[in-house]
Amino acid sequence: MNAISADKYLANIEVNSNTHHYYNIVDAASAFSINLSSLPVSIKILLENVLRHSQNTEALSKHMQAFKTWQEKRGSMEHTLSYRPARVLMQDFTGVPAIVDLAAMRDAITDIGGDPKKINPLCPVDLVVDHSVSVDRFGSNKSLEQNVDIEMIRNRERYQFLKWGQKAFSNYRVVPPGHGICHQVNLEHLAKVVWSKQDQGKNWIFPDTLVGTDSHTTMINALGVLGWGVGGIEAEAVMLGQSISLLLPKVVGFYLEGSLKEGVTATDLVLTICEALRRKGVVGKFVEFYGPGVKRLTLAERATIANMAPEFGATCAFFAVDEEVIRYLHLTGRDKDHIAMVEAYCRHQGLWHDPLAENIHFSSTISLDVYEIEPCLAGPKRPQDRVKVSALGLATEKAIMKQDVSADLGLSVPVRGEEYSLSHGDVVIAAITSCTNTSNPGVLIAAGLLAKKALDNGLKVKPWVKTSFAPGSKVVVDYLQELNLLEPLERLGFYLVGYGCTTCIGNSGPLAEEITEAIVDKNVMVSAVLSGNRNFEGRIHPYVTLNWLASPPLVIAYAIAGTTKKDLLRDILGQGKHGGVRLKDIWPSNEEVQGMISKINQDMFIRQYEHIFTGGAPWASLPAEISRTYAWQRGSTYIQKPNFFDGLSSRPKKKQDVKNARVLALLGDTVTTDHISPAGAIKPNSPAGRYLLSKQVTPGDFNSYGARRGNHEVMVRGTFANIRIQNAMVPHIEGGYTTCVDSNEVLAIYDAAMRYKAKNTPLVVMAGKEYGTGSSRDWAAKGTLLLGVKIVIAESFERIHRSNLVGMGVLPCEFISTSWKELQIVGRERLHFNGLGEINKPHEKIIMTIEYEDGRTMEVPLLARIDTSEEVEYYKHGGILQFVLRGLAKA
Repeated sequence: MNAISADKYLANIEVNSNTHHYYNIVDAASAFSINLSSLPVSIKILLENVLRHSQNTEALSKHMQAFKTWQEKRGSMEHTLSYRPARVLMQDFTGVPAIVDLAAMRDAITDIGGDPKKINPLCPVDLVVDHSVSVDRFGSNKSLEQNVDIEMIRNRERYQFLKWGQKAFSNYRVVPPGHGICHQVNLEHLAKVVWSKQDQGKNWIFPDTLVGTDSHTTMINALGVLGWGVGGIEAEAVMLGQSISLLLPKVVGFYLEGSLKEGVTATDLVLTICEALRRKGVVGKFVEFYGPGVKRLTLAERATIANMAPEFGATCAFFAVDEEVIRYLHLTGRDKDHIAMVEAYCRHQGLWHDPLAENIHFSSTISLDVYEIEPCLAGPKRPQDRVKVSALGLATEKAIMKQDVSADLGLSVPVRGEEYSLSHGDVVIAAITSCTNTSNPGVLIAAGLLAKKALDNGLKVKPWVKTSFAPGSKVVVDYLQELNLLEPLERLGFYLVGYGCTTCIGNSGPLAEEITEAIVDKNVMVSAVLSGNRNFEGRIHPYVTLNWLASPPLVIAYAIAGTTKKDLLRDILGQGKHGGVRLKDIWPSNEEVQGMISKINQDMFIRQYEHIFTGGAPWASLPAEISRTYAWQRGSTYIQKPNFFDGLSSRPKKKQDVKNARVLALLGDTVTTDHISPAGAIKPNSPAGRYLLSKQVTPGDFNSYGARRGNHEVMVRGTFANIRIQNAMVPHIEGGYTTCVDSNEVLAIYDAAMRYKAKNTPLVVMAGKEYGTGSSRDWAAKGTLLLGVKIVIAESFERIHRSNLVGMGVLPCEFISTSWKELQIVGRERLHFNGLGEINKPHEKIIMTIEYEDGRTMEVPLLARIDTSEEVEYYKHGGILQFVLRGLAKA
């Protein structure tokens, strides 16, 4: 470790004859008159990070004084930390473009006289391939094998590229496809809770911290590991040795008491929490759970809650280390000496959860009696819109009425050789999917037991429902087989289709042609019920309008019912052997579920993770070249050298004011990164589809936007291409269209942007509140830049997307007490922006001059959402990677 001014706080502990060295935050806090016991544990972890990395006495004193002030003011202050996480976690949708960027940076640093070997991860990086498998085949015991074969054929280029990266870069490991979802693999195997590093013959220990290129990285918070999602751009900078510029956050304490009552699941709990916290407003804040109710939650239940932090807008959803964490480490086969060290370190450092602690200085608090929670779902297009099971029928009817479609159709549709009636609200996708629920034994065992009881009662899934089961961990199949619960799931149609995100990320695969035709021809509003964490418009399937999040047993129940118009707490679920069967007749008891959970053992985890970095024969057979720089293939439609670094100068040019800008899109509230950069299917008549057709790629081989993220030509054409996005400049058209003012034509947004680009016309996007919610999708910022957008103006931003925009050199600005609607902007105005070259500190104001069509002009102040001094430098350099490149070239 580097010698730093904090050396006076060095300490060591001996555990099982092993000596471990660490920086003692108890002594450091005492020296600066900080009452450590009253700080939230998540803030203590930040304090340790600052203590360990402070390079001089002045910096350390400044930061420690800030923690003291934070304590006194409970977070109501601003102070920027240079935060250095221990590691980076990536999945393949975001990981491929990150490695593409690193490969391009090796070329770029060579062009400006630097050493390409300097472009290499300096901290451990794990990439888990989990987003690529799609539900093309389902409903048989061959589904898994067939989907894996299709996945390997479709993604051969991408996977070869990842294998090249594994050979070209050090500190970088790939978990091949077929092992599970990155968050579950992280929870069950990769995370250490306390990280260790050998240096100068000593073993140094410190909290396990990370950033991940997936927003649901927060799932690891359940294990007492501080981590959250960032864009791939920011993750790349961390990999290259840059610290994260972090405002010392406010921490909302969430007090839990009571325990789940009969018939209520962890999914019901998290959907209730999500609704409550989104209402409270926790964007950019930490949430830390405390109180006696925490002790009654299993690790899997905590993980279900922590996973959903992006859905309620928090940076993280943290649970401190306690006896349950230690039990879970033993269960998952972690080394016994390491587990002993984790407990000793956390207790010595004051990082251990005390369920009786009452003097913690949270910025604000919220409480919940877990016993009061009722069975529920969320939807039809936002995770925070909770609906009681008893009210789902009414919610479905209201959603249908809002769309102004015709009355109930009762449309006759032939499915699998038989005629069935397809109506509004019918369930056409029922998917047990996503990291949130598909590795939680409580809800999966409940699903298996419900399936068994349903079969015993003579119930079947409706034939128009596409069923699938994609667990987040291979351990799941082990325990379901051991408990004889996999077979009843399969008999109901929930066959294993793959180990990955599948439906939750939009890889739901095609519906039966007859159903698709009926939906399109007759405008039928059908439903999907999935145990996922996201249901944004256009995400799950392009033709499924109503998407409901639910627990795995409820997914099965609605597949049996075949519709979301029923009240499953009152109505008959279906006709069985002896008449009508209700949900309560087949719902398993908590006692039944708990009895089976106790049979899950350590051997299952050890067996499945023994060869985690070894792929199957298809992966092993993929060739991968060994070279310092990547040999780009001009004909590839998956991997292309991005043009972000073309013409990079050794010094940045001063930012110029923007004159005569045009509006590309006028958007409303809660525009998600799915709206900005979809991950799902590519339509043949879209700009991206036309590009692929021009490269002789057939629609059957289009794959998805997510899988094509290594090709900027596809991704820029897919920016703002979501089929459900609504641009107020074309109010009667849904999808990625705009009016090109120069020619007064309605064009695809990409086509209009290229028209403007040919004339050197700068572009602006305007939006409402919560712009950029959802996934940590860096292509939402990259694509925005490549379209020629210089400034994005919204009423408010979600954390990750705002950071990504700055990271790409696009200026995020906020309206000050107004909106584009109040300013009567219609998209035909000319806009001028002054003061861009004078942005020298955070939160500067710039002036937007609006030149209306009738000749009027108006000056409007805007708040530049560049939040830290480091971000100021990134913006001046045209982006964070340009800043890093220039710095490495000089080093």
